[in-house]
Parts: sequence; C-alpha cells; structure tokens
Amino acid sequence: MYMKILVVDDEALIREVVKEYLVLENFDVKEASDGEEALSYIKEEDFDLIIMDIMMPKKDGFQTVKEIKQLKDVPVLMLSARGEEFDKLIGFNLGIDDYVTKPFSPKELVARVKAITKRHTKQNVTWKFGELTMDDVAHEVKIEKELITLTPKEYELLKYFFANHKIALSREQLLTNIWGYDFYGDDRTVDTHVKTLRHQLKEYGDYIKTIRKVGYKFEYEERK
Repeated sequence: MYMKILVVDDEALIREVVKEYLVLENFDVKEASDGEEALSYIKEEDFDLIIMDIMMPKKDGFQTVKEIKQLKDVPVLMLSARGEEFDKLIGFNLGIDDYVTKPFSPKELVARVKAITKRHTKQNVTWKFGELTMDDVAHEVKIEKELITLTPKEYELLKYFFANHKIALSREQLLTNIWGYDFYGDDRTVDTHVKTLRHQLKEYGDYIKTIRKVGYKFEYEERK
C-alpha cells in the first residue's frame, strides 16, 4: 500500500515538481492550492505526511498546521521562501517535523520525506549498518554482539542520524530535534556530543561525516 502525501502550495509548478518526484518513489500524492482546501481534504481522508507552504492566500501555513493538529496527529514538513529563525521556531512550536527553505533540491526533499515517514512508521524500530545495530524497542546499540553504552543524548543523536541516513544535517537542526527548539546552548554542544559518539562507535564513528559550514551526515557504505 502506497503512503499518502498531501502537498499544499499556492504555486502550481512547485506542486507539480514535488508530486513528480514523490510519485517516482511510489508515494500517492494529492494536491491542495491553499490552507482551506487542505483542511477539507484532511477532514475527509488520512495522510501519512503533509508538505505545507507558509505563504499562501486565504489561510497561511502556520494557521493551517495549527488547525490540522487539532484534528489529526499527522507529520508535517514545512516549505518557505523565508529562512528566518523566527519562522522555524514557530513551525517547530506547532509540532512540525522538518523545515525546508525554497529554493530546494527535489531529491533532498524526497530524502527528507522518506526520513520523516520512516520515523513515524512503527515497524521501523531497528536499524542495521554492517555490524552496527540499533534496536529501539530494547533501547540497545550493539557492534557485533558487544553492547555499546551511550548517554541518552548520544542515543537520540545516533537514532536521528540513522533515521536521516545520507542526509546532511545542520547543527541547528540537530539542536532543535535533539535538545528542543527552546534550548539555549550553541553549536559546540552538538560538536561535543558528536565527538564522544564517534569515540563510542569505534570504527563506525568514521561514518559520521563532517560537512563543512553545514553540520554532519551519517553515511554508511560497505567496505570492500
């Protein structure tokens, strides 16, 4: 069964491009041109994810998300031509899962969609990369059969890396999703935890790549 995604944007071209790329990945996509139309669809059927633009006529994305969350608990990825921190904080405070600034790469958007749907699919509770495994039900991380002891924040950080495999993550994203949008620390908090996590993961720590001027990315590839 295909996952259903609702794309909400007043620009038809953006809806068409997003839909084209998502359909290629076997997602079932429905379009809405404004917040009111989106709400009418939400009331009639269920979606696995909503991609929501902020600047729209009739009802903007923030108000629409607020009303959607009162109706159903559905993941939301927000799109915006504005990258201001204030907008992002509003979105995360409303309960969105991710925030993408226009213009964006359709391929990256699809990768983020996959990451969100994976996190919200209950069956996806185990990750395995080579001999490194995470069992989120047992709350365990192992290398081969050796149990790796992680702090709560190290565990959540590794889980977020796994769920976003091969996606470049900014330090700001990591701070927001692991420590919370109202956390008053700085980038060094992320860097310190990544450093200790790499050490705990031994040879697998090398798969946490530093992305210059951005942040980090977990990218596992089989070694020949």
